[in-house]
Amino acid sequence: MVLVNILSPQWTLLAGILLALIFQGKDIQNIAKDWSARLLQVSVILLGASLNFNAVLAQGSESVVMTFLSILFVFIIGYLGRKALKVNEEQGLLITMGTAICGGSAIGALSPVIKADTMSITISIGVVFLLNALAVFIFPFLGNIFELTQDQFGLWAALAIHDTSSVVAASAIYGEKSLEIATTVKLIRALWIIPVTLFFSFYTKGTQKGKISIPWFIFGFLAISMLFTFMDFPASYKTNVSALAKTGFSITLFLIGLTFDFKKIRSVGIRPLLLGIGLWVIVSALSLTLIRLYV
Repeated sequence: MVLVNILSPQWTLLAGILLALIFQGKDIQNIAKDWSARLLQVSVILLGASLNFNAVLAQGSESVVMTFLSILFVFIIGYLGRKALKVNEEQGLLITMGTAICGGSAIGALSPVIKADTMSITISIGVVFLLNALAVFIFPFLGNIFELTQDQFGLWAALAIHDTSSVVAASAIYGEKSLEIATTVKLIRALWIIPVTLFFSFYTKGTQKGKISIPWFIFGFLAISMLFTFMDFPASYKTNVSALAKTGFSITLFLIGLTFDFKKIRSVGIRPLLLGIGLWVIVSALSLTLIRLYV
């Protein structure tokens, strides 16, 4: 438990980013990228031990409509923003996809479907990565300023932050209940990768259908939640597995920080960055307003 307290998510992320200055362009960054993806998935699965499956179902059924409306809204605003700022179509679509669903994972899933070029992928991931890093620090700070409850903050983080890792980090900083809600809603949001990518595989003219990436670890999360809900395990098992999951998340944030590519960030033009920031601010502000009014 002491280890979990020491590995505070925002500081492990910052430590990784600082070390990335030293290891920029080194093989260790590729290793960190591979392991961060694996460790994040394992940590999400283990987190299922701390969530009652019946609560997951209740939260999930409400979240399907909520996340659908959120995603639809982001794509509409993203389309209008891309036209207004004259952002490259592929870059705009990937930034919108990353904002709407789950950051880099969503961008990675859509890229082969629309046959995006390397520069578009690099720029969109750079924008999303930068905003994710900022979210870990900004969201808990704003949550305290607006005096959000644990429930409100968890829902806000799940709807407004891009990547699962940053959602988990920000909500873990805010509190235990916030983490539970944020994780459940975020995983429901992440599942929209499948139908949205399928839509674009049929919609995009002249596009060769690419492989669709399914976030299978989400089903592992649900399986562990069921196991600890319906099986009579000692309370210490649940506590230890949950603590291990949180430690895994903190280490994941360190590894993600270590992969920070300063060249990629510098290559991001002002218009794609403005689109990414604009989408993020609009989604964050609107979702916060609705949550404060109705939750």
